Order: sequence, then structure tokens, then C-alpha cells
Amino acid sequence: EAFESLLRFAENRTSSLFETAYRPMAKEAAEPVKELFTDISLYILGAETTVESAVLRFFDSLFPLVYSRLINPGITDLSEDYTECLRLTRQDINPFGRYSKNMVTELSKSLWASRMLSQALSLGIEVINTTEHAALTKECSKALVKMQYCPHCQGLTLIRPCVGYCLNVMRGCLASVSELDAQWREYISTLEYLTNEMAASHDLEIALTGIRNSVNEAILHAQLNGPQLSATVRGLNHRCTVLLLNVFFLRYREFINYMKRSRTFYASIAERLCDGDLVMRDSSTCWNGEDVVER
Repeated sequence: EAFESLLRFAENRTSSLFETAYRPMAKEAAEPVKELFTDISLYILGAETTVESAVLRFFDSLFPLVYSRLINPGITDLSEDYTECLRLTRQDINPFGRYSKNMVTELSKSLWASRMLSQALSLGIEVINTTEHAALTKECSKALVKMQYCPHCQGLTLIRPCVGYCLNVMRGCLASVSELDAQWREYISTLEYLTNEMAASHDLEIALTGIRNSVNEAILHAQLNGPQLSATVRGLNHRCTVLLLNVFFLRYREFINYMKRSRTFYASIAERLCDGDLVMRDSSTCWNGEDVVER
């Protein structure tokens, strides 16, 4: 909940930058900002993604907006293909200077610690839930009843067990759980380390709330270099066509390679269905439709 609350605050703070300083692109920038913080959230929760890919994807989406709404506000007919071309060539043109990479560096360490802490907390919850519902043995149940209620037979309803006696009973009952002690101690030490990492120079709150300033500096850099960027972009017409064709054929090849793997799908459906729990593979006998027979 703390992570989610902090992410929402940082996202709103970043969105407000466009609403106050860059209104011509505020509406269109809302989706890239949302995607950035969604990617960050997924990363913290353990998804198979990276901080670098999330940040660079954000700046890829931001560049066409900065170019058409701030650097060349007269452009009103930027085609979808040309917009995609600007996205694909953003890293080569580098319109945001060092600021995009700086943002990756600033976020990476703090988000890594947060990711590890989030996963560690989830693991801790899982362990606690498992041990909380550990079944008691018959011997343990008898020992507990004897300790708690046998005095009642003599009318001693208010008497309580001796500390040493109680400890012996409880230690016997919790012998299997107590075996986790060493690992649990190590786990707590790891949590302490990760928390210290977050609280030190890689504080998550500072890193996330700093996204607004990083984005602002990146946009200002692009605006200051607007004439050079415009000249560079004008030379992209032919390159864009070639690049988009290459992307298309690359995706096509990936699709074909994927489809090749399913070449025998229909021919092997029966084998696939009978390869699971549908059949008795671990038994010496089976049902042949009429009777139980030896395999």
C-alpha cells in the first residue's frame, strides 16, 4: 500500500508538470506518463521488465509530442507512420541529451531495493501464512489438553501451568516450526539491509518524486536544441521508410518462427491431451473401456 500510494503521488506530480508548463501536449502526454508508472509498479512487484526499458520507452513516446507540439507547434498532420519513426529513432537522435540516461541511473538502484523488499515481504507473508496453519500432532494435542485442563479434575480451575512445563510442551509442539529459526533470522537481516538501502542514498521517495524534474530538464534540453533537432528530423524521411519496413519484416519473421513451432499442433492434439492428468500413468492398472486391466 505504501508503494502504491507513493507511485500515485509521483504520477500525479509528473502529470501536473504537463498541465502547468506544457499544456499543448498535456492531454497526449497523459498516456505515456501512466504507462511509465505502470511499468515501474510492475517492476517493483517483480515483473520481468527493467527500469531502463520503462524509462526509454517513455522518452520514445514523449519525443514525437515534444517535436510536434513544442519545437514545431505548427505541425498538425504528423502521420502515424512518421510518429512511429520518431519513436524508433529517438535514441539515435538523442533529443533529451544526458537526462534520459540520468533518470535511468537515478531510478535503478532505489527501485531495485524496492523490488527486492517487495518480493521479500511477499515471501515473508507466504511463510507466516503457512506456519500459522500448521497442523498439530496427536501428541501435541494431548500434551496441550493435559497442561491446560488436567488441573480442573482436581477443582483447580484457576491454576496456570508452570513456565518451564509450558515451555517444554510448546517447544515439543512447535519443533518443526522452530527449525525455520536460522533462516528466519537471515530473512529479517535481509529486510533490514534492504530497508537501509532504501532509506540511504537510494531513497525511493526522492527518486520517484524526482521524475518530474528529470522530465522537465529533458524537455527543456530538447527545446533549447530545437533548430538542430528539426534539421536532423527533416533528414529522416528516407530513413524512416527503410526503418519501418525493416521493423515490419522483423516482426513478420518473428511471427513465422513462432507459428513454425506449432506446425504439428492438430496432428498431436490427442497426444497432448493424454499427456496430463487424464490418464493413469503411475498405476499398474487402468480402465480399457470395459474392465480394469494390467497396463
